[in-house]
Amino acid sequence: MWRFSSSQTLLNNNKMRKLASIQKIKALEPIEGADAIEKATVLGWQLVVKKGEFNVEDMAVYCEIDSLMPDKPEFEFLKPRGMRIKTVRLRGQVSQGICFPLSILPSDFAVVEDADCTDILGITKYEPAMPACLSGIAKGKFPSFIPKTDETRVQVLQKVLDKYKGEKCYVTEKLDGSSATFYVKDGEFGVCSRNLELIEDAENSFWKVARQMDIERKLRSIGKNISIQGELIGEGIQGNKLKLKGQTVKFFNAFDIDKFEYLNFFDFNKLIGELKLPIVPIVALDYELENDIDAIVKMATIKSQILKDVWAEGIVIRPYTEKIDLLLLNENFDNGRVSFKAINPEFLLKYGE
Repeated sequence: MWRFSSSQTLLNNNKMRKLASIQKIKALEPIEGADAIEKATVLGWQLVVKKGEFNVEDMAVYCEIDSLMPDKPEFEFLKPRGMRIKTVRLRGQVSQGICFPLSILPSDFAVVEDADCTDILGITKYEPAMPACLSGIAKGKFPSFIPKTDETRVQVLQKVLDKYKGEKCYVTEKLDGSSATFYVKDGEFGVCSRNLELIEDAENSFWKVARQMDIERKLRSIGKNISIQGELIGEGIQGNKLKLKGQTVKFFNAFDIDKFEYLNFFDFNKLIGELKLPIVPIVALDYELENDIDAIVKMATIKSQILKDVWAEGIVIRPYTEKIDLLLLNENFDNGRVSFKAINPEFLLKYGE
């Protein structure tokens, strides 16, 4: 188990993802049958660039998928895509992100590797519209005494893989739904979406599922301040790609509020089992973390365990023993927990993500 301060959580809950940054072109490789384009490697991402535009070791402005670009002449070519950078396949090569020359930056911007260019370029993060059943009535912001559930993508975590290579981990399926948090603290029961705490509303899916699954009674039976987190999936949520009837939550976290620490995998599994609640599908146990981003993305390219003919969204990897790392805390805009995701590129391509 690990600890960190509540003020630290508040700080990191307010941080923004680094969507655009100055990065080095690590490698360039030919694409079979393509004369005008080639494959570039930036961080752990692979993308298509125009042949001859960059050389290995060149600096470029790399913009990640989910970047929503401003309506400016240099980004005009993205208008048919709604100004959004998505995963695409070009001449058989999966391409995730776009590299731009440094000339798109203001002349006085300091060219330093890994410098964040998101704000200076006016880039925002694409957020899909929230269906009415999930919107709810806000009671307040997401509680400061519980970390949010955002996971960092493996493609930006090479230093973490270097450090934790060989670590015993477990791997779960990442479900395409909406993050849900439920807690009991000092006698009060709370229900939260990804960013907000919600007032009880009979039409709100988070609260409806909480009542259907008897979550308040079950959490109170533990007799301590506790939070559990999972993915709300089913009808009316993200297109219900898994073709479920009704709605449910599959759980992946339990958090001791008073100790301010996550339960490790074995304690989490025991607790959720005692509460008779479902967990997310387990993809692998006793997985030794590989220092190979491409291999991890390949491992994420799987069909869902819930519906075998549908691509899974991806995987989440966590050590059996909870760890916090200042490298993650400082560089990757999260709460420092060693826990990260690999998104299935076939899922992104199929669903236009």
